[in-house]
Parts: sequence; structure tokens; C-alpha cells
Amino acid sequence: MSSPDLLAPVLRRIAAAPTNSVVLIDGPSGAGKSTLADAVRRDWPTTRAPSLVRLDDIYPGWQGLQAAITHLRTQVLVPRSLGLPAAWQRFDWATEQPAEWTSVDRDRPLIVEGCGSLFAGAEALSDVRVWLDADDALRKHRALTRDGELFRAHWDQWQSDWAEYCLREVPQSRATIRLKAR
Repeated sequence: MSSPDLLAPVLRRIAAAPTNSVVLIDGPSGAGKSTLADAVRRDWPTTRAPSLVRLDDIYPGWQGLQAAITHLRTQVLVPRSLGLPAAWQRFDWATEQPAEWTSVDRDRPLIVEGCGSLFAGAEALSDVRVWLDADDALRKHRALTRDGELFRAHWDQWQSDWAEYCLREVPQSRATIRLKAR
């Protein structure tokens, strides 16, 4: 599938969703979630531009998948669904410390992309849920090209944590759209 083939069904689903919708994009590392999220944001089908939250900015280190899921649920999606102030805290990968908080405007649509965004309970907190997959060899090549040797040392641990998440949460079953990148 080319990029327009991936983007079109997502934009159609968003156009049919509430004006202030929440879009979650999940899938394994290297599948193309960030690229798809950027395209969705750029081509958003309504006049109100969405906010974008990337879980890569939230994971507290290489073993932070579950912590980021909890942070996303408790600090962003649940408060936003209740009409309360929502925010996320960036993790500074260089210092390996929590950094600044960023508010999430509850009056704008929201895109969240990253491994772990389709956790159990995400259905009640979102309007459009995308599962994006790709072949394992392609994913690994993309991820290591993007993140270099730093990620190579952590690939096996990340993949193990990802596999546990998939077994526990079955995220692809929560998707309203399933796509496969080529």
C-alpha cells in the first residue's frame, strides 16, 4: 500500500467522527505510525487542526512501554474525556529524566500515535482507532535506520515488552481500521 492508500480510510473515518475526535494510532515499532500521524494531521478533514501527542516523547526509557500507557490513560485521555485539563510529561532521553509538561487542548481534535495507544479501555476514550502493521524485516530496518545504533542495543528488550503488551491487551482487536504498510 502506498501512503495515500493508508491515509484515505483514516481520513474518511475521521470525517464521520465527532468534530472534537480522538484518533489513536498503534502498531509495532517501525510500522510507520509517525509518518501516518503526520499525514493525518496535515490533511485533517475539518477546519479545526488537531493536537498531536507522540508516545515516543512519553516513554520513560527503553522499558517504559507500560508506564507510558498508564500516563496516556490517566493524564491525557481520561481527563480529556471528562472535560478536565489534560497534559503529558515529556521524557528527556538525553538526561534520562522527566521534563516539561505539555497541555492538551480539550477543544481541539487529538491524535495520539505510538506503541501502546490501543490499550484495554481505549475504545471508550477515542473515536477512531488505527492499527498499522508492517512485515517484521521492514519494521526492524525502518526502526534501526531511524534510531540508529542506540535502538539496536535495545531492540530485543523492546520487542519482548511489545509482545507482552500485544498478548495482554490484544490492541489490534480494538482498531476501527487495520492497515498494513509496505
